[in-house]
Amino acid sequence: MSHLKRIQETFGKASLSNEEIRRYSRHLIMPEVTIEGQKKLKSARVLAIGTGGLGSPLLSYLAAAGVGHLGIVDFDVVDFSNLQRQIIHGSSSIGKPKVLSAQERIHEINPYVSVETYEMALRSDNAMDLFREYDVIIDGTDNFPTRYLVNDACVLLDKPNVYGSIFRFEGQLTLFWGSHGPCYRCVYPEPPPPGLVPSCAEGGVLGILPGIIGVQQATETLKLILGIGDSMIGRLLLFDALKMKFRELKLRKNPECPICGANPTICEPIDYEHFCGMPAIEGPTEVFEDPSIPEMAPQELHQRLQSHPCPLLIDVREPHEAQICKLQNSMLVPMSELPSRIHEFDSANEMVVYCKIGTRSVHAAHLFHQAGFKKVSHLQGGIDAWARQVDMSMPRY
Repeated sequence: MSHLKRIQETFGKASLSNEEIRRYSRHLIMPEVTIEGQKKLKSARVLAIGTGGLGSPLLSYLAAAGVGHLGIVDFDVVDFSNLQRQIIHGSSSIGKPKVLSAQERIHEINPYVSVETYEMALRSDNAMDLFREYDVIIDGTDNFPTRYLVNDACVLLDKPNVYGSIFRFEGQLTLFWGSHGPCYRCVYPEPPPPGLVPSCAEGGVLGILPGIIGVQQATETLKLILGIGDSMIGRLLLFDALKMKFRELKLRKNPECPICGANPTICEPIDYEHFCGMPAIEGPTEVFEDPSIPEMAPQELHQRLQSHPCPLLIDVREPHEAQICKLQNSMLVPMSELPSRIHEFDSANEMVVYCKIGTRSVHAAHLFHQAGFKKVSHLQGGIDAWARQVDMSMPRY
């Protein structure tokens, strides 16, 4: 595949100082790169969506490699729970906006790289204007609404989308580019039902895994800019850390794809949270709620537990989560077991279900209501909200 058009037209205008030549010398002596390739890297404009697990390694290595202009989009701040995998941030950055923490680290890695920060959530009303200014878009997000938004904006603007995803011990990598091959919608026409696929916040991720996938995203980006190697277009790389095995699947373009197919029906970004039935921004207090399911705030539950009779507490997390922390006198019924155990409960009793941040408990309460239980609510924000608002001595995870 040829170089990206803008880079091909402008790389000749870039020049390398003597210090840059020394810095990139191991690139310059490679016949696949040379000084001309390094100028292409310096001319390139790459936008990374997210500065978390995937964004940390890919931004670090793109900066070290000399990609001249990096844009980073993230609305979040650095939290203790990030440091197990988000290596671009450190303990001294706790509470700092992630984009600023990442910018500082990138300038430490390579002062010749310019970094533009966008401390905001990517939305339908800002993605197109933002993407226009960049040559390559890298998707380092962890939620379905943003993945569909990134894909659609890239297709509409004819931008390459270097895609990676991680969960527990498994990762995926490919390059979506609607004008050259399949896009994300060709592979995943519809999002999974809300709650079916847990986020990393609820399901966990091996800290090393995003490093492996993020570095592969950086590698594919460099190849794309330099115009070398075999592209990942039409190929999905699967990695299993437990087995230490890579597999590859062939991806095909869907001629009926609603955005990159022969007769597209999506001509502009849509409401992705409505399309996916879940929020793009997940956090301790920002969980997609079902308005038909009653919720109980932590302080309200705390007061109710002092009364008699008090509601029955049902913990729908996994046993290993309950070992970290739990509410006193709660009954552990993992979400996977709940459908087959609903008959164990008396519908006359008042019950409150809880999980980590309130996502699983919404669906658990919905199952109870479908089974005819009328006195079931869920704990708003889960046990994480309880630890922040009621019992500050409780460990958070």
